[in-house]
Amino acid sequence: MEKRKTLNAEKRKAIANVFQQHFEQNSKFNELHKKAIATYNTLREQAKVKMEVIVRGHQPQDDVDTIRQMRMKYNDNGGQLHHDNCFYIENEQGREELDYNDNPKMVFDDLHIKFKENQEFLTSYYRDELNAKGLDADYNVRLSGNYDKRNPSYYNMDSQISEYLGFSSSNNVSRNQTMNYKNSWENDFKLWVIGRSYCNERMFKVDNETFEWFRAFKVARDNVKLTHEQLFQHLNKKMEKLKLGLKSYKYFDQAKKLADNLGVVLNESILNESSSMALSIYNPDNLADLLTDEVEQTKEEKIAIAKKLLAEQQASLN
Repeated sequence: MEKRKTLNAEKRKAIANVFQQHFEQNSKFNELHKKAIATYNTLREQAKVKMEVIVRGHQPQDDVDTIRQMRMKYNDNGGQLHHDNCFYIENEQGREELDYNDNPKMVFDDLHIKFKENQEFLTSYYRDELNAKGLDADYNVRLSGNYDKRNPSYYNMDSQISEYLGFSSSNNVSRNQTMNYKNSWENDFKLWVIGRSYCNERMFKVDNETFEWFRAFKVARDNVKLTHEQLFQHLNKKMEKLKLGLKSYKYFDQAKKLADNLGVVLNESILNESSSMALSIYNPDNLADLLTDEVEQTKEEKIAIAKKLLAEQQASLN
């Protein structure tokens, strides 16, 4: 009779990762998150066009060109121009309210529209990519708003993701990232506007239909983060229960039976030392890198790559 394969903490963790990948890939919340990103992408492109029409309607290009010429002649005394990605719009359709003295007054709603993004949003937007790189894109939503839970691990991950996205830098010269997402988003869309750099000083009036469209645009932006939170909460509840179950399992066949009942593909190879290297190599990003090499690698190069990928996989499990 074949000896039953026993489990330890490391093997349970490897098994849990297989279950988590299955839960995530088959989660409706994962699909909702991807749809939220796609919807935001579509509306963002439309928002650029609409915002340029709004701004140029209030500040014609001829006026911008005139001030630019005046600045060339008189420096700052010629007027102020700012290349901006931050705008305020105000609904020209107001509504009547009572002030503190119960006197009627007109109130006009406004919206802050910006095309650059912060680290929190970009962490949600690039969640899949960050996780594929061995970073924990859920590190912030895991707090559920309770910032008293922040610990050294939280700050360490915050620092790593900040560096990856381009919000900070380090002296790690081995880091080879060609894309700075922060700068990319910040420079993705800018307009020359008349006035100082404080965008809240420029309030562009728009009709009610346009105002409501931009309100929907902001909702689409917020939905990227909201669906990320929903996805994490859904997965976290499942994984908490799963880890409790795995902790009580002594043998692999118990975990295998659970996997079969849930339709999760779980093979004994996950218990082998080489499996962690295989999982890392066949990560979609890593596999793509291997397949796009134009020059056949030597045996030594392949061994070096395998060792590097194994180290990355082990680091992500720690």
